[in-house]
Amino acid sequence: MNPTHDGRHCDELMDALAMFRASCPVAHRWGAELARRLGGGARLLVAGNGGSAAQAQHLTAELVGRYRDDRPPFSALALHADTSSTTAIANDYGVQEVFARQTCAHGRPGDVLVLLSTSGASANLLAAAAEARRIGMSVWALTGPAPNPLEAACDEALCVDAPASATVQELHLVAVHMICEAFDQAWEQGVTVAGQYPTPGEPAVEGAL
Repeated sequence: MNPTHDGRHCDELMDALAMFRASCPVAHRWGAELARRLGGGARLLVAGNGGSAAQAQHLTAELVGRYRDDRPPFSALALHADTSSTTAIANDYGVQEVFARQTCAHGRPGDVLVLLSTSGASANLLAAAAEARRIGMSVWALTGPAPNPLEAACDEALCVDAPASATVQELHLVAVHMICEAFDQAWEQGVTVAGQYPTPGEPAVEGAL
């Protein structure tokens, strides 16, 4: 048994993580911005295919539930999790429309759409990005190596420079946790300033961040 070969996956992950550290400020900014928007009544929509669907649903679970400490729940929907809608849309309109049509149904101006893709080339995610931008939503993506079509179709993207899809997905989870940590930090800081962040569903105080 070759111990070097056995540790290759970990070595590739460590190399990719070292490069991904430069993305920490972006992930932190995303988390803070989500706290501001969702705290003011906006909604987060997320989508992905396969393993990326699981990562996307992890993000919504942390926001609707909690990441570490107790706090109010926030509106976050994983579009791929609605199996009846996704299968009906795929059957009637084609697989490419499964996320775009749900984005049209649930998205509103000022909401955020987060798309996860290791390839950055999934047609159904590209269609959802186009629909979200038409509505007036912000579109962010977690992808594999740049450049890729999804990166170009979104307002912002965090791109993992790694050759293996497994490594990309592992760092997407790191990004999800960084976003959630920044979200909680921003929320906690916001509630210490009277009226900065209302309870979800209540109108934001005029002049709040």
